[in-house]
Amino acid sequence: MLRPSKKMLFAIEAVLDIAYHAGGEPVQSREITRRQGIPRRYLEQTLQQLVRSGLLVGVRGPKGGYRLARERRRISVGEVVRVVRALETAEDPFQDVPASDLGAKVIRPMWGDLTEEIMDRLDAITFDDLCMRSYKTGIPSEAHSKLDFII
Repeated sequence: MLRPSKKMLFAIEAVLDIAYHAGGEPVQSREITRRQGIPRRYLEQTLQQLVRSGLLVGVRGPKGGYRLARERRRISVGEVVRVVRALETAEDPFQDVPASDLGAKVIRPMWGDLTEEIMDRLDAITFDDLCMRSYKTGIPSEAHSKLDFII
């Protein structure tokens, strides 16, 4: 069953932060924590899992951090949700609960269908879409201060 956990929402927010504020340079986790208020204990573990899954790239060194592994228009929210769902160890509370015939044959399949529909919708939303929403709402991006046009 799909339920937005704190870790899932933090992961989506962190990837959006990287997409929105990168400006061509890696984004450090402490910058994400400063801007978004995401606790580092959630953030580091989640960012590492996103690197292992191929959605982010970790850059080492003093100016290191994280960047998107692909263009933001090629990464969907659904991909991030799947990574976090795999990371979360909590079992589905309805998996082992006994159910009546109505519950097992009607309600749970209906809930599974709804989860699939939600995932289809999340797959259709890219981080470019979310960046455009952020821009339209007037949220300032720190990417502009990181751009350097000196040749």
